[in-house]
Amino acid sequence: MKILVLLKQVPDSDEVKLNPETGTMIREGVGTVINPLDLHALETALRIKETGDHSVTVVSMGPPAAEEAVREAIAMGADRAVLLTDRKFAGADTWATSMALARFAEKEGPFDLILAGEKATDGETGQVGPETGAMLGIPIATYVSRIAELDESGITIEREVEDGKEIWKLPLPSLVSVTKDVNEPRLPTLNGKKLARNASVERIGNDFLELDPSEIGLKGSPTRVVRIGTPKLSRKVEMYEGSSIRDGIDEIKKRLAPYLEVNHE
Repeated sequence: MKILVLLKQVPDSDEVKLNPETGTMIREGVGTVINPLDLHALETALRIKETGDHSVTVVSMGPPAAEEAVREAIAMGADRAVLLTDRKFAGADTWATSMALARFAEKEGPFDLILAGEKATDGETGQVGPETGAMLGIPIATYVSRIAELDESGITIEREVEDGKEIWKLPLPSLVSVTKDVNEPRLPTLNGKKLARNASVERIGNDFLELDPSEIGLKGSPTRVVRIGTPKLSRKVEMYEGSSIRDGIDEIKKRLAPYLEVNHE
C-alpha cells in the first residue's frame, strides 16, 4: 500500500504576525516546526506501515527552508520526502496549494491512502486536505479520531461530529484528515536522525507539475488578505475605594441595579 502524508511547516510560536501591506505572514526571525496536527497524520501512516508491506511518502509545499520539516519526517520513519518549492508557488492560498498537492499525487501515484492533519495552526482553515481530495475525485473523511480497520476493501474510520461519533467505511483510494485524538506522535530516534541527516529530499517545481501559471501561486488564488487591522479595545473604568469588602459589594450592586431586572417574589 502506498501512503501519502501532507505536511506543512508552521511558525513555532503563537505570536504570528502579518504584514499589513501584503497580507502575508512574517516568517523572518520565527522558528518553525512541522504543523503539530500533521504529526498525528504522519504517526497514523507510520503505524500502518508497521503492519505490513507499506510505504510512506511525505510531501510539503513551501520555501526551500521547509526542507527541514520533511527531513524530520524521515527521522520519524517516512520512506520518502518531497518538497514542492518554486517561486511561482509564492502567495498561494489553500486552493492553489491544494492544486499543486493534488497534481503531485496524480503524477506520483496512485496512492492508496492520503492522510492530512485536521488543520494548520497558522491558518486554522482545515481546507487543504479536503480540497486536495476533492481535486483528485476521491472519497474524503474529516475529523477522524480513530482508524478502526484498513484492508484492500477499504478503510473504516470513526469521525467526531457535534452530537457524537460516526462510523464510516470508504473505498480506497481515500483522503482522511485526522484530529489530535487519533494517536500520540512518536519522537525521532537517534538512528532516525542520523538517517535523516544524509537522506535525499526531492525538490520539485512547476516544471515537473506542469500546472498552468494561472492555477498556482498568487495568480491561482481566488482568496487573498486585502486588509489587516488590530481590534481596539476601550473600557470606561471607575475606581472605587471603600472601608470594607461589604461596602464594595454594596457599591457594585447599586451600579448594576439599573441594568438588572430583580424578581422579588
